[in-house]
Amino acid sequence: MRPGVRLSIDLGTHRIGVARSDAAGTLAFPLETVYREGGQELFRIVELAAEYDAREIIIGLPRLLSGKEGKNAADVRSWGAELEQLLPTCNIRLVDERLTSVSAHRQLRSAGLGGRQHKNVVDQQAAVLILEQALETERQTGKIPGVPLGSGPESEEA
Repeated sequence: MRPGVRLSIDLGTHRIGVARSDAAGTLAFPLETVYREGGQELFRIVELAAEYDAREIIIGLPRLLSGKEGKNAADVRSWGAELEQLLPTCNIRLVDERLTSVSAHRQLRSAGLGGRQHKNVVDQQAAVLILEQALETERQTGKIPGVPLGSGPESEEA
């Protein structure tokens, strides 16, 4: 397992869930919800990356159930490319995030939070699930999870 903090991003149309790992790269924690505001949110992500000295940023790539990429995946790739311009030395990777938001809603309901109560934290919980999946993949396979941001839409993920 590679040491170092990783940030995880669940990019929505209005909100961005952010999670982080511990320095050992073994545990995932919710960090915050950042609101998309005409690109200004990118600067908050850059601040978080600097604050936690992130070695890597993992962005959830929403695929259709068929495995193909749709409009939302194109938005993630475009937004990620903008972030990469601001963080050229940070490793940015994409991991399949199918159904993480559904799982996050389910977990929060199971914890006793109603729909209105978990609206502000569901994106953070989805980011935690994306990060947990990536960390577990690395633990099990010894490979860096996902694919580099610059890879094409049909690339296979680890």
